[in-house]
Amino acid sequence: MPTELNSPSSTAAASARTTATGPKEVTRHIKPDVTAMLWGRAAGRCEFWGCNTQLWKSAVTQESVNHAQRAHIYSFSDDGPRGNVGIDKGGLNDIGNLMLVCYGCHRTIDKHKDGGRYPADLLRRWKAEHERRIEIVTGINPRKSSQVVVYGANVGDHSSPLNFTEAAQAMFPSVYPAEDRAIELGTINSSFDDRSERFWDIEAENLKAQFARRVRERISAGEINHVSLFALAPQPLLILLGTLMIDITNAEVFQRHREPQTWCWPDIAGEITFRVEEPADTNGIPVLVLALTASVTDDRITGVVGSAVSIWRVTVDNPHNDLIKSREHLAAFRSVVRPLLDRIKACHGQSTPLHVFPVMGIAPAIEFGRVRMPKAHMPWKIYDQVNARGGFIPALTISSGTTS
Repeated sequence: MPTELNSPSSTAAASARTTATGPKEVTRHIKPDVTAMLWGRAAGRCEFWGCNTQLWKSAVTQESVNHAQRAHIYSFSDDGPRGNVGIDKGGLNDIGNLMLVCYGCHRTIDKHKDGGRYPADLLRRWKAEHERRIEIVTGINPRKSSQVVVYGANVGDHSSPLNFTEAAQAMFPSVYPAEDRAIELGTINSSFDDRSERFWDIEAENLKAQFARRVRERISAGEINHVSLFALAPQPLLILLGTLMIDITNAEVFQRHREPQTWCWPDIAGEITFRVEEPADTNGIPVLVLALTASVTDDRITGVVGSAVSIWRVTVDNPHNDLIKSREHLAAFRSVVRPLLDRIKACHGQSTPLHVFPVMGIAPAIEFGRVRMPKAHMPWKIYDQVNARGGFIPALTISSGTTS
């Protein structure tokens, strides 16, 4: 039967089982220090997978009440749920054989004598996973808080689905959210999309105004020390956002992954080699193609800019739309792009506009903007692929000496 944490029966039933000649045997009594460690490791939450109920207060009235129960994984009784054949009887009341659970979950796992769908191995794994999660979350340096900033703009027919909870999960265990909500940039429920000629001017001006008011002012006031950025928007706007963040050194840009669909960085990511292709002739109009998520043929460029072009290209062997999988990938991308921009400027001159064709995904687009030095780099004329308008179209211009 389930035993409530502070139930009188839990101590009343603790009387020893004795033999006529032998010493006192194992009892049902669970030592206070074991109970305290169990509470600490579970952080006072139900360890049944997916429940996570707070066990120190009523979910209805929010009053403080202890409704935790200590469930045996291998049963204390020989004929209890999951039994205890082959188990050291002296360890049945140790923390390794106990889960902190709510009443309902305790009844669920003990419904069948053989454990039914809840064998001992499954419960032990749930307990370990829950306690490991608590260890990770509570082990974060208390100084490592980060302000969540989200930016969304319509991409074609798709609005920007950004979720604070998903963002917060992606930040652990490196940092944790400084507040219980994100700073939101972008136009809410905008009726414009990238097929509209007014879209780029409206979104750009709105982004710059909101960033100045909601982010930069708070940074200047010392209210924000670190930023975790999550964004879904057309790449020219992501590049613009990166230029606005240039002097925010304490920031991390996250990438939305497709497989699986998450903002969390995978535990394992292969190496990426970014390749720079230089033009044979540098006398034409300078063009920089950033082809990471798909290949871009020269005719798609000359059809927009003209044939007298000098095309510089950053690409990889197999471009695809789920390329960036680690912070190291972004660092490698920055290390390639930064000297390349200086090389292009040396060949074409600082005052010559650089025509930028980005096909590279979220995080690289933002990081590309972040490497820009306003007073040192060429003006940028940024294009966007809009299928409804027949291919690449001019989107935004970023002038020298400014981030606008």
